[in-house]
Amino acid sequence: MTLRRPLMTAPQFRERKHRFSALKGRYETATTSLLRCGIDEAESPIQPSDLEVLEQIHLALFPIRYERDFFLNVVHGHGIVSWAAVDGQNDELVGFITTRLILARESEIADLLRHRSSRKELMLVYILTLGVVEHYRNYGIATSLVREVIKYASSITNCRAVYLHVISYNLPAIKFYRKMMFKFIRRLQNFYYINGQHYDSYLFVYFVNGSHSPCSPLNIVAAVANYLRGLLKMLASKLWRNEETHIPVWSKCRETKTLLVTPNNKRILGAENSACQVCTTQLT
Repeated sequence: MTLRRPLMTAPQFRERKHRFSALKGRYETATTSLLRCGIDEAESPIQPSDLEVLEQIHLALFPIRYERDFFLNVVHGHGIVSWAAVDGQNDELVGFITTRLILARESEIADLLRHRSSRKELMLVYILTLGVVEHYRNYGIATSLVREVIKYASSITNCRAVYLHVISYNLPAIKFYRKMMFKFIRRLQNFYYINGQHYDSYLFVYFVNGSHSPCSPLNIVAAVANYLRGLLKMLASKLWRNEETHIPVWSKCRETKTLLVTPNNKRILGAENSACQVCTTQLT
């Protein structure tokens, strides 16, 4: 079933857009955006009528060129689950997110997941593409789209994470996913090959349904180092206390005694504390 839900009420959106227009002067009219959400792969929320616009937006936003079959699979929901933000006045596509449900054991993050004995195979949701037309940005559309994906993944009991790749130079996207609480897992060298040049990729993961990231080797080393440091401090403290308890009383007094002169011209050795009074002497 295809759902159509407003990101916000029309008056709220118009008021927000007019404020934004006053600040940046980018728009002349207000527009209402809607979010089309697909829960079942059999029916795609990105409709066949969106095909041409979908291709144009991908061409404008991404350095990677996708085959025609990819877009056909998106609009017909063949193995791809997608969500779309559309202009409420003309139903034109202005934002989208495309995902694929895959087996965890066949993914590159299988090592991050704790496999438990279960009849169900663990699954993951992989984000293929996410984009918003430039003039419709800064309204939280991308955030809403990603939240729908997280909600979808969380509704699948045997799904453990949502993950994706970001090209290394796409700093706004990296910042966005960090803000969305995705965890940076690793940097993949030469992951992309675009126009005859290699680019690195950042791998981000958002864990769902009780799954979480295991400790990295670096975290384990740091934890062990902190434990050993604390252990050494504790042993040193115990040794110091033991040494203090075994020092003879006389040796303590010799270290802390002072020479005092009495009115009778008698000299006595005194101590700075009461514990040493037992070893004071009187000389004539």
